[in-house]
Amino acid sequence: MPPTPSSHTPDSTTQVIQISRLSFLACALLFLALASPALAWPEAFAWTLIIPFLVAAWIVRVRTVVGPEGIVARATFSTTSLDWDSLDGLRFPKRGWARARLTDGSEVALPVVTFGRLPQLSEASGGRIPDPYAAARRAEEEAHRAEAASEAVSGAETADDAVTVEKKDDRSS
Repeated sequence: MPPTPSSHTPDSTTQVIQISRLSFLACALLFLALASPALAWPEAFAWTLIIPFLVAAWIVRVRTVVGPEGIVARATFSTTSLDWDSLDGLRFPKRGWARARLTDGSEVALPVVTFGRLPQLSEASGGRIPDPYAAARRAEEEAHRAEAASEAVSGAETADDAVTVEKKDDRSS
């Protein structure tokens, strides 16, 4: 039995898109790499041991939350809340994260959101953001159904031919 929802639990349709927690492994490796110079010459390099912790804090902070009420983009030093009414569209640059185009013409970066996350965005937005993968899947399924139907028709014709051939063989013997 699932726990009862409360005011501090997110809706089931809310999606949190964040950096993989596996990235903390990279922080640990960075710490080990910086520990050697820091131990060899502490006066000069001890300050570098702060860098892995700053990267880990960035990993925890940066995210995009998409829900029924809108989008919340948490960047390194800022948080931007967008209502669905103010959103005009999304733009996916060649490099980097997606950008939300607003009705006033400005753009807001959506941290960690890439083109591959569109199904997740579509589900969390309740269909306000279309899922191009779903349209492609539907077209592919329709093509498979049409192909299966044509194979079934040609298979039935082949089966009739096979039966006819067998009947001819029976008569000839």
